[in-house]
Amino acid sequence: MATIFSKIIAGEIPSYKVAEDDRFYAFLDINPLAKGHTLVVPKREVDYIYDLTDEELAAMHVFAKHVALAIQKAFPCKKVGEAVIGLEVPHAHIHLIPMQKESDMLFSNPKLKLTDDEFKAVAAAINSAWKAGA
Repeated sequence: MATIFSKIIAGEIPSYKVAEDDRFYAFLDINPLAKGHTLVVPKREVDYIYDLTDEELAAMHVFAKHVALAIQKAFPCKKVGEAVIGLEVPHAHIHLIPMQKESDMLFSNPKLKLTDDEFKAVAAAINSAWKAGA
C-alpha cells in the first residue's frame, strides 16, 4: 500500500512542492516548526532511511543540501537543521528546519498555523532560490 508521501509524489494528494528531480521530492511540512520547514523524500518508497543504498542515501543528502541552501536564502537563519526521525510515516524522509537556536528543532514546540496563501508564498520563495542554484 502506498504511503501518504508516495501519494503526494504521485500528485494524488496536494502538496506545497519546493524542489524535485528524478529521484527526490521536497515539499513543505504542513505542521511546520518554522516557516520553510521542508521534508525531503526519495521517490522510491523505502520505510527506513538506512535501508536506502549507499548511493541513494548520499544522493538524498546532496539533494537535501541544495534545498537547505535555498531555504536559508529564502528565510535567513543561522543554520538549517536536519532531523531524521521516521516513525510517523513509513517512508524515509529528512526534515529541514530553519533555526536561530537549537531549541527551534524541538518537535514538541508549538507548530505554526499558516494559511494556504502563506504556504504557497513560502514554497515559491524556496523554489525560486532552489532554481537559482542557492
